[in-house]
Amino acid sequence: MVAKWIETLTGPLEQKKQYRQYKARVEALPEPYAATAKALERYFMYYAGITDGDTLVTMLGDSADLWERAAVDGTPVGAIVGDDPVEFAEAFAQAYGGAHWIDKERARLVKAIEDATQGKRE
Repeated sequence: MVAKWIETLTGPLEQKKQYRQYKARVEALPEPYAATAKALERYFMYYAGITDGDTLVTMLGDSADLWERAAVDGTPVGAIVGDDPVEFAEAFAQAYGGAHWIDKERARLVKAIEDATQGKRE
């Protein structure tokens, strides 16, 4: 009962658990993989704008998987991200659907324009 009430206020506890696990996995990575994973996470938070927690923790978990495998295999970061890290990050993030903050803003804009012009049609 209490857990349900807390989840209503803060969001699903399972997502928070998964996020903490992701953070621990990234912290355990050797350099330069840890720094790369952290930089990508920051960019994902700004660029992707994902509002769906399940999609976000899946994306971050997949990112951690990628960097863990690269570290084990000794694959250089540059061999993964290529010459343009921004292009890599954006392509990676676009592979994940789910609700984005811009979707809400697009709907808000459409409704505002409809509301503003509704009474002005002749």
